Amino acid sequence: MTIPTPALEARGVTVAYQSTPVLRELTLQVARGEIYALLGGNGAGKSTTLNTFLGFTAPQSGSVRVCGIDVALDALAARGQLAYVPENVALYEHLDARENIEYFLRLAGADWTAASIDAALSAVRLDPAAWKRRLGGYSKGMRQKVAIALAVARQVPVLLLDEPTTGLDPQATSEFNALLQELRARGSAIFMVTHDLLGAAEVADRIGFLERGHISHEVAASGPERYDVRDLYRRYAGSAPSAGAEAA
Repeated sequence: MTIPTPALEARGVTVAYQSTPVLRELTLQVARGEIYALLGGNGAGKSTTLNTFLGFTAPQSGSVRVCGIDVALDALAARGQLAYVPENVALYEHLDARENIEYFLRLAGADWTAASIDAALSAVRLDPAAWKRRLGGYSKGMRQKVAIALAVARQVPVLLLDEPTTGLDPQATSEFNALLQELRARGSAIFMVTHDLLGAAEVADRIGFLERGHISHEVAASGPERYDVRDLYRRYAGSAPSAGAEAA
């Protein structure tokens, strides 16, 4: 039986800034059709992990692959397989939702049609009445939907999310989690870094706890309750870096 190629894979990744270790032998995999949440305190190495998958940070040792592509050998090709949604989505406020998506698709050299953009906006459940409104009047939740719609329109297999529910109200968070589940059902791999333990427990198939640059614990959802939340809190408290740790 052929083993499917992981959508994301880090093996023994070590990263240091000015001789200060940030990632220490980090090893993790994310499959297609899976939501993986990475939790950790400030300074645990979450942002560095994202930057390593994006090809912006080169590890001193170990390997990083996106859909089987070695990021160190071809960062552009690897980056072409994923979409990144930062905590503060960078879109053009003077353009409407369709114009933003069209602009970034052109920039990426992606194939698209007006119908495919409309289909992406429908998939993320953005109210059609807002499609032609300038983003300057959008809420954060609406902006995130546009960013996710861009990822859907690009038809990339991997989605990277940085603190996706920060600043969202409970209703917007619920809608966002439902959207992630729909994308997972389509076969997308979703890797999210977050401080929101309860949000991660609601949507993630697996949760990894990053402690001083390596995965100290990894827990998979199981049964109707999915996770033992008290156990997750204990593990999360143990993943917090010591006082004075540098943010990464």
